[in-house]
Amino acid sequence: MAERFEGDWLDLREPYDAAARNGALAARLAAALPARPRILDLGAGTGSLLRWLGHWIGRAQAWVLVDADAALLARAFETIAERADSVGWSVTFPQRRVLLVHAPHGAWRVEGLVADLAEAPANLPLDRVDAVAMSALADLVSADWVARMAAACAARRLPFYSVLNVTGRAVFAPPHPADALVARGFRRDQGRDKGFGPALGPSALGAIAAAFGARGYQVLQGRSDWVIDRRARRFAMALVDGHATAAISWERRAGARIAAWAGARARQAEEGRLAVRVGHADLLALPGPA
Repeated sequence: MAERFEGDWLDLREPYDAAARNGALAARLAAALPARPRILDLGAGTGSLLRWLGHWIGRAQAWVLVDADAALLARAFETIAERADSVGWSVTFPQRRVLLVHAPHGAWRVEGLVADLAEAPANLPLDRVDAVAMSALADLVSADWVARMAAACAARRLPFYSVLNVTGRAVFAPPHPADALVARGFRRDQGRDKGFGPALGPSALGAIAAAFGARGYQVLQGRSDWVIDRRARRFAMALVDGHATAAISWERRAGARIAAWAGARARQAEEGRLAVRVGHADLLALPGPA
């Protein structure tokens, strides 16, 4: 079973994800899709990619949100409905597991699918979608998973859109003597098996580009760094905790140094003195001429 994430963490990061994603690649994808596109969103969580990309598509569209966690998908439906209502868009439920958002430029049909993505693409409805998308998932998967997905998408000539792929660089400012130690432990944790086999971590971007490029796809990339300024105290503290927890599991002999780093960084965040930049890049793979 693939690793799962808490809904509160996904909610906390959503505005930073939205600010980071590369708009130029989103526009390219929207232009390449048919009049009423059907998007398969892998590891959809609470539906943040839909809420962001749906506006770039800007017309009637259909989504299948895929996640192993049924509770997250239920939360996704609730959040999508609440956000739609907050801007005056009506929402209906024509079926138990289908939500319709009546946006001004055409309805958004949203369906949920509970599935273990470690088994993908064999358990995915690729024959009834126009593109496959995922956000902040690539670093968890294995090279074998990427190869299977690329082959399945190429067989159906489906665009593949993977955003917020980590690049392996995180900069905490001001600097701290233990930054390199924490970064080393965090990188080691990124290669841990997250339920897909050995995780690609920062090498995922290159693996996806190579797999789709070898199948004749045009592969486009653009930066999508998280930029967390000193006012974003809660998010900065969450990043400190996440980095320290991951690092200490691999650098046990340096546990005291990592704990001291985490304490110092937490105080900086609380006092509004900590800024963080986490490297990400977005990728869009478009099938070549038939």
